[in-house]
Amino acid sequence: MIEKNRKDMEDTLFSSQVKRPLADRLRPQTLAEVVGQDHIVGEDAPLGRMVKSGKISSFILWRPPGCGKTTIARLIAENTNLYFEQISAVFSGVADLKRVFQYAQDRRATQGKGTLLFVDEIHRFNKSQQDGFLPYVEDGTIILVGATTENPSFELNAALLSRCQVFVLNRLDADAFEQLLQRAERETGRRLPVDEEARAFMKEIADGDGRYILNLCESVFAYAKEGENFDKDSILKIVRSRAPIYDKGRDGHYNLISAVHKSLRGSDVDAALYWAARMIEAGEDPKYLLRRLTRFAVEDVSLADPNAVTQAIACWETYERLGSPEGDLAIMQLVAYLATAPKSVGVYKAMYKARELARKTGSLMPPKNILNAPTKLMKQLGYSEGYEYDPDCEDGFSGANYFPDGMNRVKIYFPVDRGFEREIKKRVEYFDNLRREKQKAKKKEGQECCLLYTSDAADE
Repeated sequence: MIEKNRKDMEDTLFSSQVKRPLADRLRPQTLAEVVGQDHIVGEDAPLGRMVKSGKISSFILWRPPGCGKTTIARLIAENTNLYFEQISAVFSGVADLKRVFQYAQDRRATQGKGTLLFVDEIHRFNKSQQDGFLPYVEDGTIILVGATTENPSFELNAALLSRCQVFVLNRLDADAFEQLLQRAERETGRRLPVDEEARAFMKEIADGDGRYILNLCESVFAYAKEGENFDKDSILKIVRSRAPIYDKGRDGHYNLISAVHKSLRGSDVDAALYWAARMIEAGEDPKYLLRRLTRFAVEDVSLADPNAVTQAIACWETYERLGSPEGDLAIMQLVAYLATAPKSVGVYKAMYKARELARKTGSLMPPKNILNAPTKLMKQLGYSEGYEYDPDCEDGFSGANYFPDGMNRVKIYFPVDRGFEREIKKRVEYFDNLRREKQKAKKKEGQECCLLYTSDAADE
């Protein structure tokens, strides 16, 4: 029935009168004509070898729109004598899948012909719907080819992924775009009426999407008057602007915030500003970006520049008062500040070391001398006995033990020799040396002292 309906549509009286879009007319007829994906469809590439051997296994194609996912799936089906069936997860449900599976089973039983099922946007099927593919992939009823713009690791069932290879397509580059433009010129029999700068600009704004540049090319052919040659400004008037490919809830979101974070950590102010601008231009919630930047200030800059967190809070408050677009400058100011600030994870490491130690020794009481004794009984038990008030001591420092009784000191915090933390390191070393001297003096006097440090100090 599906085959019959499709054929009826193709053979309607008026179908031949409808001019097909340029992108559709230029759709590759062989795998060799696919541009920019030689690493997958070349003769010695995985899919090229599959086709040559005639043994096709299920696979997933992953990348943004316009890279050739649908075309590759269709060509593989044609080159292997498989029946090509296409559905979209956006418009199809369980009932549609059941019909497709039934037709594939019937086709296999009556014609001895296999079915290549191409599922566009396969990540939009929920987990149970994805599970529905498993028995039909297992018994060979269908060869599943899924296309997704989202990371398969996050969006597809582990069971389904284990039965499919994942191929990552390339975003089309300038060379691939040039091949497409030349094909468009041959197809139309006309030179593209643009100057060199405009031609380069078309490739730039296409942003890896082959379908987009061919649609833009078709618009240029349609709008250009006889003898007219478009410049960059003329192209801008046609396209106005193109929304960046970005989904705030999915892979693009996490990729870009990761790029911001890593660029900041690498002290690359230009790259950090670029990725932050990408997120803002794509419509990211500025408060999300500010939250991540504030986290970076305490996590990666920390005491190397204690002013970083102050800057983060100040820029956040500034944005809340101004809003966009004026407040966007506060975000960029913070990005620039954090990127150029010295970095330290000394406190970050210390936090985890301290928490690990706390889990191991969580039943130990503080030493009695630092416990308050508000009752007579507590005084009798020795609470607060021998406590030394540090500000009243010589050097303003008693050198007393503040770890639990019976527990040796553990070196937890290792300041780095960068930024303000260099000064903190000097202070830590000063107090360590002074504590060592004071405890040696107490030992001579016969007082109990805890060991300065355990062997954990050497771990760092």
